[in-house]
Amino acid sequence: MGHLFADRSEAGALLAERLHGMRDPIVLALPRGGVPVAVPIVRRLGGTLDVLVTRKIGYPPTPELGVGAVCEGGEPVFDTKLMDRLGLTERDLSEVVARELRELDRRVSAYRGERRLPPLTGREVVVVDDGLATGVTARAALRAVAAAKPGRLTLAVPVAAQETVRSLRAETDEVVVLATPAGFRAVGQWYGSFGQLSDGDVLSLLEQR
Repeated sequence: MGHLFADRSEAGALLAERLHGMRDPIVLALPRGGVPVAVPIVRRLGGTLDVLVTRKIGYPPTPELGVGAVCEGGEPVFDTKLMDRLGLTERDLSEVVARELRELDRRVSAYRGERRLPPLTGREVVVVDDGLATGVTARAALRAVAAAKPGRLTLAVPVAAQETVRSLRAETDEVVVLATPAGFRAVGQWYGSFGQLSDGDVLSLLEQR
């Protein structure tokens, strides 16, 4: 299977073409991978770019497996079907949640300092990530933004698993996705370059906007 995108920046430029009708949106990128996707979108559309910090809640024996997520300003969201299959309760994950909340607070401080998110009420808000596998992190982000009562809420990603897109449509006004390929295993498989980003990379990209 070939790559769909050379890198996150190219994916963001292509995604911007699908979002071109928006006016003065607030674009909230999920760091770290969503930030380089969001930068070309804001360059094309204008509006305001900021980060919306989320953290995956991992299954303790295999932390890479996300069983939930937490977003700044929101409550933890869990994949209840997966937790049932694994025999997990929310109490079993209390230490993991506490650890991820500490890291979330650290990243919010690193990326925004004392600055707060812009007011979202009544605004057109676009949540951007580099792709959706299980979608639990995006779900936590969408619910946190929805609580602020935006005028319109859109989730925009270059690539996603088909079932995940279907499951998230109820959380937002629109899901804009460029590709939902079969054989979806991980987001990175659809990018030629999918390197890990540092906090410094995120800050540099935010300054470039």
